[in-house]
Amino acid sequence: MSLTLEEIQNFKGKYPKQLWTLFTVEMWERFCFYGMRGVLTFFMVDQLLLKDDVANLQYGAIQAFVYAFTFIGGIFADKILGFKKSLFFGGIVMILGNLLIAFSPKELFYYGIAFSIIGTGFFKPNVSSMVGELYDEKDPRRDAGYGMFYAGINIGGLLGGALCIYLGKYHSWTLCFLAAAVVMIIGLVTFLFTKKNLGPIGNSPLLNMESGKRRTREIGVYALSLLSIPLIFIMVKNTDYTDYFMYTIGTIAVGYFIYELIRLEISSLQKKLVAAFAFIFFYFLFNAIYEQSGGSLSLFAKDNLDHSLLGFNMDPNVVNNSSNTLFVIILSPIIGLLWLWLAKKKLEPNTLIKFGIGFLFLSASFYIFYYTKFFANVDGITSLNVFAFAYFITTIGELCLGPIGMSIITKLSPKRLFGMMMGLWFLASAFGQLAAGKLGAEISKSNTGNDLVSKLQSYTDGYYQLAIYALIAGVVLILISPLVKKLMQEVK
Repeated sequence: MSLTLEEIQNFKGKYPKQLWTLFTVEMWERFCFYGMRGVLTFFMVDQLLLKDDVANLQYGAIQAFVYAFTFIGGIFADKILGFKKSLFFGGIVMILGNLLIAFSPKELFYYGIAFSIIGTGFFKPNVSSMVGELYDEKDPRRDAGYGMFYAGINIGGLLGGALCIYLGKYHSWTLCFLAAAVVMIIGLVTFLFTKKNLGPIGNSPLLNMESGKRRTREIGVYALSLLSIPLIFIMVKNTDYTDYFMYTIGTIAVGYFIYELIRLEISSLQKKLVAAFAFIFFYFLFNAIYEQSGGSLSLFAKDNLDHSLLGFNMDPNVVNNSSNTLFVIILSPIIGLLWLWLAKKKLEPNTLIKFGIGFLFLSASFYIFYYTKFFANVDGITSLNVFAFAYFITTIGELCLGPIGMSIITKLSPKRLFGMMMGLWFLASAFGQLAAGKLGAEISKSNTGNDLVSKLQSYTDGYYQLAIYALIAGVVLILISPLVKKLMQEVK
């Protein structure tokens, strides 16, 4: 017999049992996603022989599409498929994408990427939305649940980020992409065997509709998604088209948000939704800087870092891809406990101030990336230790913002708009990725020399600029926090 929503939400202890299933499923998706993300620019420069700036733009375009389609996937899940069917369809398409690239990495790369974009769009927003539904709206344990979920899924990011680049660089690119497909199959099988424990969570919103009509709509969504793959293939290969697509979807998304905002009619709910939008906007700014990790920092690690980390021989690209997720796993519980300790002392900063602090740490980390130039030898090779320390500081900034961001969006949004607002959250990330690719391309273009010393100089100067941008954003956020706090009303 299926569990009811009340039975699921009325759990004893700190975490609902369904949380472990959901984060296992998401963990394998994160393996696939971080594994792919970590190899993109390296593969394009090394195997497709693209120049650094072009690879950065391609990276930004691919990542932007991935996150943009989470917005579209979120709406389809909300209105037609439900989270469960959306997740299953997305997983199947992601697996096909990885298998295509594994079969022929150079020739089928962009075709496989197009499949992966669609698949991730349907998969990604749904697990985090289902985590939100495990908790009653007033349950104070929700933040802890998202914190644990955030740490758990990063285990997948850590393994994928390290293993995929290692397999690609030292064994074969076919093995690299095959590994991503295999773990997605494991994730999907796990979901199939455990989804009954989710009861009504994630069911189709059209269950009351006549089954024939419902099936027609569902098939329509699947068909439309698969038919858009050739279009995505064209747009990813030509990044100018990506820009047009993103600006169009951005305009539509903001228009749709305003439409839903006006439809709410109740002033208190409208204010909360405006506050949620403020968080989403600053999340976009954060990602524009933070997401250099898969682009310019990956290319910087490829050429400009030594192989010594605390005396051990380590590949710099493995460190670039995995240090952030390793630090998330280590620091997540520590920072969670710090907030609890500060709350007991009545000193815990509000969510907006935490966002601001996140930007200040981001700024400090990019200043350290810049500072690596002072540790370089005459050949332009610098310290992997200092580089890894910068990631440690980045991660503190991310943890002030990432896990609580998802939680605050679900707290500020009416339940029927969860999917749209989580989609907007991911869409902010999409625009952040696009901006990150453009910033990375500008950093690459500023390198006019042909040696590693000139590359070191131009890349580190770029990171100095990004440190200043992050500092300004953090200060502005802290200054406007009283205004946004008023909009949030009783939500903390």
